[in-house]
Order: sequence, then C-alpha cells, then structure tokens
Amino acid sequence: MEFPERVYTEEEVKKARELIEKGYRHQIKIKGSPKFKREIKKALELIKTAGYYDFLRTYIRQIEEIEGFSQLHETDAVIWANTQMLEDHLDAASLLVQRAQQMKDYIEGRLYYGIGEVAAIEKRLEFIKTLRDKSKDETIRERCEDLLKKWAETKIMFP
Repeated sequence: MEFPERVYTEEEVKKARELIEKGYRHQIKIKGSPKFKREIKKALELIKTAGYYDFLRTYIRQIEEIEGFSQLHETDAVIWANTQMLEDHLDAASLLVQRAQQMKDYIEGRLYYGIGEVAAIEKRLEFIKTLRDKSKDETIRERCEDLLKKWAETKIMFP
C-alpha cells in the first residue's frame, strides 16, 4: 500500500494512520534553493543526533522553502519553511520536531489547536533536552540550555 497523495479525507487519514502503524517512513524531500537545502540539512543533522529523525520522517514527507510564514501544511504532510527560520539551526530543528508532532496529532485525530499546541511545544522541549543530553558538542549543549531557559520564561502561557 502506498502513502496517500493527500491526507485530507477521512479515508486518506485512515490509510495514512494504518501505514504508519505498520512502520511506514517517508524519504523526506527538501525543495528549495541550494542555500535552503544546505541549511535544512544542518537542522536535520541535529534531529538525527537527538534520535528524532525516524519520528520526523514518520509524519513529514517534505520540507519546502516558501516566502512567508513557516507552517505545517497537513493535507500534504509538508512543512513550509522560510530561510529566516534557519538562522538558528537548533531552533529550526526543534520547530521541525514540533511540526511533526502536530502532524502526528492530525493523523491520530486529536485536536492540535489549543491543548494540542501545548503537546506539540512539549515535544519540542523534549527534543531540546534530549539533544542537550546526547550531543557531544559543548556549543550545542549550551545553546540547548539557552533555548530551554527562554522557553521557561514563557511558561506562563503553558500549563
């Protein structure tokens, strides 16, 4: 069985969920300028270091460069990303993991606005902590600590 072209109708979502439950993983495609591709690959390396690459490719089929806001396009299992997002590879990597969690929630039929958004942010923070613990690069570990402190300052928004 092949992954559906779109993940929009009830039948397409059901088919995607069944394939994922059987172990389906995407070969992530990166579409965009050579600079965009190079910078995304740096973020993906951090995701691999933390052990989250299989999680990402379970739910995301493609990362595509766009002008405008970075966002998840659920019906295509695609993350639309802009180059500004890639200025900080670690923050970009954590955002990709957050978007994968949102896609997971979408496929599993959970609301991902409101309470679901909190779950996606929690997944992002889990990723940062895991990367901090697994990375041998002291600069990466320090940057993880900086991001965690930054997120802790916004805790008022999240239960």
